[in-house]
Amino acid sequence: MIQGNARRETATSNMRDDERDMHGVNDFPRSIFGAAAMLSRAAAKTEAATYFLLPRYYSPVSIEATAKLNSARLMIVAGEASGFSHAARLVEALRHHAPETAFEFFGATGKPMRDAGVETIAQMDDMARVGIVEVGRVFHRYWRIYQQLQNIAAMRRPDACILVDFPEFNLRLARKLHRQGLKVIYYISPQLWAWRKRRVRIVRDDVDLLLSILPFEVEWYARHDVHHVNYTGNPLTGEVHRTLTPEEFCLKHNLQFFHPIISLLPGSRRQELTRHLPLMIQAAEALLDTHPNAQFIVALAPNRDTSELASQLKLHPTLAARFRFVHGETYDALAASDAAAVASGTATLEAAIIGTPLVVVYRESALNWHTLGRLIDVEHFGLVNLVAGKRLAPELIQHDFTPERTARELALLLKPSHNAHTRAQLRAAVVRLGSGRASERAAEIIIGHLRMWKLGGNRRVE
Repeated sequence: MIQGNARRETATSNMRDDERDMHGVNDFPRSIFGAAAMLSRAAAKTEAATYFLLPRYYSPVSIEATAKLNSARLMIVAGEASGFSHAARLVEALRHHAPETAFEFFGATGKPMRDAGVETIAQMDDMARVGIVEVGRVFHRYWRIYQQLQNIAAMRRPDACILVDFPEFNLRLARKLHRQGLKVIYYISPQLWAWRKRRVRIVRDDVDLLLSILPFEVEWYARHDVHHVNYTGNPLTGEVHRTLTPEEFCLKHNLQFFHPIISLLPGSRRQELTRHLPLMIQAAEALLDTHPNAQFIVALAPNRDTSELASQLKLHPTLAARFRFVHGETYDALAASDAAAVASGTATLEAAIIGTPLVVVYRESALNWHTLGRLIDVEHFGLVNLVAGKRLAPELIQHDFTPERTARELALLLKPSHNAHTRAQLRAAVVRLGSGRASERAAEIIIGHLRMWKLGGNRRVE
């Protein structure tokens, strides 16, 4: 039993988790079209940026505020789970912000976007890949979609193209679309400060409006002569919250509330699930040596299926009783947990916003790590640590990600004093992400630019 009841105290304190206004970007590079080219440029490391500023919000577009926008045709492109969710929320916010406007949305979609009414030109579910070999297997599909989107844009001439994250695909698409004379809006800035900084020239030349969700990015881009950047706040703030109390969640899933609970978040991609979950399960087994009452929750990403877990658990039948598997309940699982092991990515920020102490983990194939890992030049991998500007969550990357080390870090997080201290630090760090309504701010900025462009203004608002 965890002696310091930080989770229990949090659950019963005056601060309601479901009212806290605190994705997807992924911490590890996503290589789609650039994988082969990177091999020849492996020596060209990018510079890291360490500008950890308080949130800097946008200035409204200086045009006629009353200018009408009767209609807007928008192509929107996303390529992975977090991007689908952010894009869907943006679509809803655009409709809410300009109810008088007849919107037409079409593009490359995932299920949340389709549910929000975006017409599908190309379906991108489960297309996200990391690594040279993985990308090579589906390259022809990406190339077909890449060409298809260019062709449909040329035919339908959208008022703007909104590209959401997914940089290896979208940066190249931005260049092609801009050369067609189309306006390009990039929502969720590519993490150029982490690797392959030279791509900043694409943002400078071929993106008309860049919307950033991380507080230090505006300053970083300014230092690289890119000024058409607006910080909206992070979309996760205000959207990440529990729907059940920890007690309710435990009752629902037959968990012992007063025994340690650890969430395991292996990632949203199939290869992440395959590489990370076996190591996490082994770490759970090792942790039981020192915490025999520990319970574990495997929280699956929305785009993963519980059937994918069967092959992993067959190897560990004695552990089955210790595990619970949840789908679509990640935030409730984190809120009920004393600690978590989280694959590097948007989920590290989600855990931080919930306030759950975590260890950041990630492992790539040997080939990908040798060729791509060397291009990453940042002090921290985890987004939570990048936002904080210091190591709040321990990071176990590649060879450091072993069951033994993961179990040791989780055991440390279960110590009452360390657990409480980490929770306090996480609360302080997430203040940097803003106070919510990021999708609404992004929508307001986009509507302002669309109005200006409709009136014939071509300048960038900086």
